[in-house]
Amino acid sequence: MDDSKVGGGKVKKPGKRGRKPAKIDLKAKLERSRQSARECRARKKLRYQYLEELVSSRERAICALREELEMYKQWCMAMDQGKIPSEIKALLTGEEQNKSQQNSTRHSKPGKPDVNSNSW
Repeated sequence: MDDSKVGGGKVKKPGKRGRKPAKIDLKAKLERSRQSARECRARKKLRYQYLEELVSSRERAICALREELEMYKQWCMAMDQGKIPSEIKALLTGEEQNKSQQNSTRHSKPGKPDVNSNSW
């Protein structure tokens, strides 16, 4: 059997497959291409603006963390010399006050009776 024949007795034409391209207006095709290029450039510009803002915010965060690290280094050097920085004292006294306030509110919460007390 011949390879050029297909199932229903039709003969295949070598070299020409698929649909013939429709006659597309060249000016319309160029305009679509230009519009697509404009949109692509706009997307690229937005993407770069977003990335620049992201880099800027990360750089600010890095600067803030470096300042915080420098502060902690100063505190450590002061404590190595036997001095307690006033900021640490304030933190410690603030924590002590918070603990004492929490303990006093724990024992007398209004609205809910204490389970362990026998007030019949």
